[in-house]
Amino acid sequence: MSHPVSRRDFTLGLAAGASVTGLAGASYAADEPKIVPVPPPPPKVVSKTVCFVGGYTKHAPQGGAGNGQGIAVFEMDRESGVLTPITTYTDIASPSFITLSADNRFLYALSEIDDYNKDGDGSVTAFAVDQKTGSLRKLNSVSSGGAVPAHLSVHHSGRYVLVANYVGGCVGVLPIRSDGSLGDATDVVHNSGPRQPERAADNPQGNFAVSDHSGSHPHMIRSDPSGRFVIADDAGLDRVYVWTLNLTTGKLIPAKTPYYDMEPGSAPRHFEFTHSGRIMYNLCEQNSKIVVSSFDPLTGAITNIQTVSTVTPHFRGSTLAAEILISASGKYVYASNRLGDSLAVFAIAADGTLSLQDEVWMHADYGRAMMFDPSGTFLFCANQRSDAVTSFKVDKNTGQLAFTENFTPVGSPTTFAFMNTQV
Repeated sequence: MSHPVSRRDFTLGLAAGASVTGLAGASYAADEPKIVPVPPPPPKVVSKTVCFVGGYTKHAPQGGAGNGQGIAVFEMDRESGVLTPITTYTDIASPSFITLSADNRFLYALSEIDDYNKDGDGSVTAFAVDQKTGSLRKLNSVSSGGAVPAHLSVHHSGRYVLVANYVGGCVGVLPIRSDGSLGDATDVVHNSGPRQPERAADNPQGNFAVSDHSGSHPHMIRSDPSGRFVIADDAGLDRVYVWTLNLTTGKLIPAKTPYYDMEPGSAPRHFEFTHSGRIMYNLCEQNSKIVVSSFDPLTGAITNIQTVSTVTPHFRGSTLAAEILISASGKYVYASNRLGDSLAVFAIAADGTLSLQDEVWMHADYGRAMMFDPSGTFLFCANQRSDAVTSFKVDKNTGQLAFTENFTPVGSPTTFAFMNTQV
């Protein structure tokens, strides 16, 4: 049964309650410390790992067309290495090699073509990179300075893009403007020399593969770790060229010894340096060998000290070496073999020499480029003929590779670039 409450009784009740509350508050303030609420921790900053993959598209020189659509962009799961597609930039022809600037603000992609202009050149395209999403915005395109470029890199100074024009038989120097876009070449250097044999004398037994030795075919150009010298592998002339770069004029100046002859027919393709910059590893395509050399960072002098095979002694058949990498620890070298479809793992001794530790199946066909993700946890391979990217978990202590069983479909992939976004 309810009991009616008058307005007066209600008012007196409020007053009594206020009196009790005041006494309790006074006692609390006198006897116990005041508790200040702890604010919740700020949200954890999480960035993404973005992977860019380029390759051959339908727009290519005769016989070189591929199944790619342009530059495919993926997000990499940092635990599993799985690549999840984000988008594809299709407004570019055959971006068979791409690279990021040191600060990841710009991406530069060559187009391995021979019809960019009336001179039959290839081209290089500059993109601005969104640091939060990894999305690309095209800035401009310029001539590479020669036909069918195969490789490009950003000079150590960050002021020039260096490009190797394979069919054009030349290397080009492209100035980088303040907004990341590219200017016309400040220098184009053509190489020349005697014709070399299409196969090396020290080929693996049963190797029927050949490399094009019809003339000069620069396959890679990059500055040494000190930035003092610019080096190019010429797979057609079997030479390693060395220049300095005038940063004011953008002109290449031959070093005291302007080039070094390699094994005739070996086709030097790509190279890597130890972190000290004093040991150079040069991968020769045709005979699947790595030439280990000392490098003088003051003079640019190269002295060979060892040659090792990228295939095991029991291998028989056709093979062409493709890519070479050095681990972030500086303890291991990795090389890929096309046709043989294998990855070679080498340990680096204290003197820089190599010993083969393992040979791993790529689980796909015609693996070309390789690249580590930014953490060095995974090694990715671009398998051109399989239209797929495969990946391997890297044991950083032993250098061993374990197949992740992850396949990422990409048409005719040939190149990678990775970055961590900023939040």
